[in-house]
Amino acid sequence: MTQTLDTVTSADGTAIAFERSGDGPPVILIGGAFNDRSTVAGLASALAPRFTAVTYDRRGRGDSTDNSASSGKSASAGNSASPGNSASTDNSASAATSVGREIEDLVALIDRLGGSASLFGHSSGACLALEAAMAGAAATRVVVYEPPYVLDDARPRPGDDIGDRLRALIALGQRDEAVALFMTESVGVPAEMVRAMQAGGGWGFLVRLAHTLPYDAAVCGSGLAIPADRLAELRVPVLAVNGSESWPWIAASTQAVADAVPESRYVSLEGQDHSVLHHPEALCPVLVDFLS
Repeated sequence: MTQTLDTVTSADGTAIAFERSGDGPPVILIGGAFNDRSTVAGLASALAPRFTAVTYDRRGRGDSTDNSASSGKSASAGNSASPGNSASTDNSASAATSVGREIEDLVALIDRLGGSASLFGHSSGACLALEAAMAGAAATRVVVYEPPYVLDDARPRPGDDIGDRLRALIALGQRDEAVALFMTESVGVPAEMVRAMQAGGGWGFLVRLAHTLPYDAAVCGSGLAIPADRLAELRVPVLAVNGSESWPWIAASTQAVADAVPESRYVSLEGQDHSVLHHPEALCPVLVDFLS
């Protein structure tokens, strides 16, 4: 299937690289932490017979640049106001602005696609899809897979200053430490499992994307708290999906999103977990049903 690589310029001059394949209504696929456009390519191929499936590199990843204030490979914020500032649940002004920058990237991409599009987001990409919709981006429908909010005391929460600590480690060149911090505090992976991952062949890929982790920390909000009040005001149809084999805390988060949004549905995919992007054949049918 033919894929076309292109770029679109965001509000701050950042070049956002994207690919599209197929014909039909546009669906933008948004990866989470440690993802670039390649990680959603399989899902794009599965959707392309029915939709124009669009994959993109979030800023600072892959072939996209990043014109935020400090450098093109930094997740620190720019200085101007942006659509996400009032929507961010993080108390940090830099975190709020970084969410706004990512929303501006999506708005520029939606405009290029004709002015409206459906959104699919995985993990922190799900939080970004919801933030964009709540900020007024022209999303016709939104599908979220396992947004990583934490309800009550379901698991330890990251510290409110995790974005600042990630930026500090990255500024010092301590990228391995930044990845380990994000994995343990934001994702909730036990330290011994992180040490085992460091010995594996995929660790280098994670480290290469370490500079983007403050964006993921920011878009998920302070303490990974679900923005239930703002979700209750959302007037866009939302499908919230989780895997039956995923962690109980993230299943509860997915259900809570569906409960909060007035026009929503909840689906649990039997036999799937957080790595569902490796199994697009399991995810594609529920997306086609909801987006058609």
